[in-house]
Amino acid sequence: MVQGVFYFCIPMLYLPTLRAERAAAEAALNKRGLNGSAVVEQLLAADDARRAAQVELDSCLAESNLLAKAVGDFFKTGQKAEADAAREKSTALKDTAKRLETILRDAENALQSLLVAVPNTPHTSVPAGKSAEDNEEVRSSGSIPQLHEGAVPHWDLASRYNLIDFELGVKITGAGFPVYLGKGARLQRALIQFFLDRNTAAGYNEVQPPHFVNEASGFGTGQLPDKEGQMYHAVADNLYAIPTAEVPVTNLYRDVIVDESDLPIRHTAYTPCFRREAGSYGKDVRGLNRLHQFDKVEIVTIDRPEDSYGRLEEMVQHVAGLLDALELPYRILRLCGGDMGFTSALTYDFEVWSAAQQRWLEVSSVSNFETYQANRLKLRYRRTLDRKTQLAHTLNGSALALPRVVAALLENHQDENGIRIPSALVPYTGFDRIS
Repeated sequence: MVQGVFYFCIPMLYLPTLRAERAAAEAALNKRGLNGSAVVEQLLAADDARRAAQVELDSCLAESNLLAKAVGDFFKTGQKAEADAAREKSTALKDTAKRLETILRDAENALQSLLVAVPNTPHTSVPAGKSAEDNEEVRSSGSIPQLHEGAVPHWDLASRYNLIDFELGVKITGAGFPVYLGKGARLQRALIQFFLDRNTAAGYNEVQPPHFVNEASGFGTGQLPDKEGQMYHAVADNLYAIPTAEVPVTNLYRDVIVDESDLPIRHTAYTPCFRREAGSYGKDVRGLNRLHQFDKVEIVTIDRPEDSYGRLEEMVQHVAGLLDALELPYRILRLCGGDMGFTSALTYDFEVWSAAQQRWLEVSSVSNFETYQANRLKLRYRRTLDRKTQLAHTLNGSALALPRVVAALLENHQDENGIRIPSALVPYTGFDRIS
């Protein structure tokens, strides 16, 4: 889908590249609906202030070191008055150095605060735009089902066949925490195993990561500080409930140098995911459409920059194969700059058709972050030929998120006698129909 397309992304934490490619960076940030020129000017001005403070401090320390040596030389030659004068000046320079260290530290903190607030710059193929209306459909698959008269949305089916109890979840925890029952619970477990089996067969190594991460991990993959208000925070321990397995799995390689011969690194993981979804309301939150806790199987890839977009295409095709096996009609969208995630350089969204709701539901995002996360993570690889290190590219995708997949399965496969289970899933459920 994107093979042969030139990839470009400024790693925003690498200021020399930002300076060298300023015009391209400004244009890329404009795609996100930002004032690229103002953002870059602010970053470079802050970096100029930091560099000026560093130069002044270095000069002060160098002069102080010379004076310290001169004091010793004066004493050796019996020049006490000159030694005292040099020592007095050296003491004053030490006080100046302390003041300059504070100025430098403040300048570094100010620059860092600006840098972490700047999103990744988009791939050249990303369309300009401000919202979902500006996304581009790049492919669709499957036929829109024509349901029988009397077909109902998934929340009614879940109640009719005792699959999911939303009210019981409200009693136990609150809205957005459903309880799965009987065949509904079995369907959840079957989908998780089905996705994991398909992912491992495709070469992804399964891992089971923690469901809570520390602040450094959240920062490494870009959820912090950008999504802090959307994450559940255990304040006493300063730990965050994961919004996706991408966070702990990618952080397996924080502060790591991998060998080029080990690339690509590919992992899959099942985890529950926790999202506050503050501000969500209306039809988008009905039933399984938007939850605070949900199950998801993730795929994560680490690869060389020159291979990452070919790898992205492989991941897109893999996710498409999962939806084909579930016999669900779907479309693939290339997200515009304004609708793309903070850390992404290029994202493809998969949406399945919800036949009873008559709308598209997002079930997967497959993204290439290029060096953005790797820069934060200090994730590098050592090249085979010259043994030099450079930043890797990181990618991830949902394969798949369960709630809306379940919603579409229930709605699209319903008939007058119940709900048909896709044949590929029957070995995992142990039943071919819910009735």
